[in-house]
Amino acid sequence: MSVFPNGRFTIAISGLVAVFVIGTLGYMLIEDWSFLDSLFMTAETLSTVGYGQVHPLSDTGKIFTIGLIISGIGVMFYTATAIVQYVAEGQFRNTLGRRRVKEKIKKLHDHFIICGYGRVGQEVASYFKSEGVPFVVIELRREPLDRAIKDGCLCIEGDVTSDDALNEAGIEKARAIIAAVGNDVDNVYVTLSAREKRRNIFIAARASAEDSERKLKRAGADRIIFPERLGGRRLAMLALRPLVVDFVDTTMDSRDRKLSLEDIRVSADSPIAGRTVGEGQRCCGGATILAVKKKDGSLIANPSVETFIEPGDEVVAIGTKEQMRALEGSGKPPPPVPNAS
Repeated sequence: MSVFPNGRFTIAISGLVAVFVIGTLGYMLIEDWSFLDSLFMTAETLSTVGYGQVHPLSDTGKIFTIGLIISGIGVMFYTATAIVQYVAEGQFRNTLGRRRVKEKIKKLHDHFIICGYGRVGQEVASYFKSEGVPFVVIELRREPLDRAIKDGCLCIEGDVTSDDALNEAGIEKARAIIAAVGNDVDNVYVTLSAREKRRNIFIAARASAEDSERKLKRAGADRIIFPERLGGRRLAMLALRPLVVDFVDTTMDSRDRKLSLEDIRVSADSPIAGRTVGEGQRCCGGATILAVKKKDGSLIANPSVETFIEPGDEVVAIGTKEQMRALEGSGKPPPPVPNAS
């Protein structure tokens, strides 16, 4: 797309072509020269190289050449200026665009870093966008990078295994890293680099080969996903328990969903900290707590109403968005549910 108002770049090129055509035809008609000799004389005149005349010029030919020089120099200067401006403005826009992206990334906090924008990376980014979650994409390949920019992602052009790229993506303030490169070796390097930069950051990595799981765990990945394995399990679940899959899809993927399924870390100022599961569910408007993960890593599935919740625990809950925000302590709690007793 041209950066010139009113098609200046197109006008410059069209003018240059027109001068060449007029000059060539003029020498052919005035001097009765061949097409090649006329074209050569036109190019020599406009470029001011000064090799000498192809053939002796008549008086009419000399007058025509003077006019060609005057008009040609003006067109050549205009064209050169347009080209320089085109390159300069293009580079300026690219530089300005990269600077704006860097400024936006610097302002991010508790965001996600997606390493790789292949099929898996695109799905992750699409889900994050639907959830309104901030994220940054790191990609080196031109085509996926262009696609990410077109999709409206904050992007960094760089090697996903590079410390510089991770730093630029704000790894020190990030919430988690998604190693979604199609190459298992690169995902291992991403995991190693990320774990070296941040010992406590959550790292989820994709893998294709079974033997990559052990290497990714040793590199420091917290969770390892096999897309093919997940796809196979989902197909099996669809065949065996279609209603369950429909319920999960409706809860997790619907843009206008009424219910939300989330995992929430219990902070010290959370309204459910220091309460039992039953008390927590009532004070936050009736959100259902499905599981509690204790600080020591033990998981209590389907906890009783007497299960005690402490700061630092994590809970898996289902409810409305308002109820979820109330559980986090970041929103106005809905009306409490009365005790059934």
